Amino acid sequence: MIQLTRLNNQPMMVNSDLIKLVEKAPDTVLTLITGEKIIVSESVDVVLERIVAFRRSIISGLPPQFIDSTVTNPSAVRPPPPTAEKS
Repeated sequence: MIQLTRLNNQPMMVNSDLIKLVEKAPDTVLTLITGEKIIVSESVDVVLERIVAFRRSIISGLPPQFIDSTVTNPSAVRPPPPTAEKS
């Protein structure tokens, strides 16, 4: 799921697997496979970046807190360092 913002500045989570279309008209309009349309304040490019980052995190097995860093700098994504085990 990706976090987006409605036009009234309320955050929302969207299941990116349900997105059929992302259009700029002049606001960004998401059309879900159910036919429902959602208008968000993020640009088309930002929505697409978040979808790609989310899917990368799923494929790579990274925890969700690394999603935002993949949008701005994909090379910055590294798994957390291993913790030292106490004997």
